[in-house]
Amino acid sequence: MAEFQTGLPSSRQVQIAIREKKDVEVKLLTDDLILGKVSWQDQDCICIIDQYDQPTIVWRHAIAFIKPKS
Repeated sequence: MAEFQTGLPSSRQVQIAIREKKDVEVKLLTDDLILGKVSWQDQDCICIIDQYDQPTIVWRHAIAFIKPKS
């Protein structure tokens, strides 16, 4: 199993979103859109907490992009 690379720019950007509790848009390859705050990340998944405090765990390979919600 590969070790989680916390030094990668993508991992650092997600960590900033977690630390600053920023709302993000997560677009999936299925064209679904998830809105919320990133709660945590690991090497395989990220967890998004929606407006109802419900967690959604998303596999990284299913993500098209993550961006700050404007």
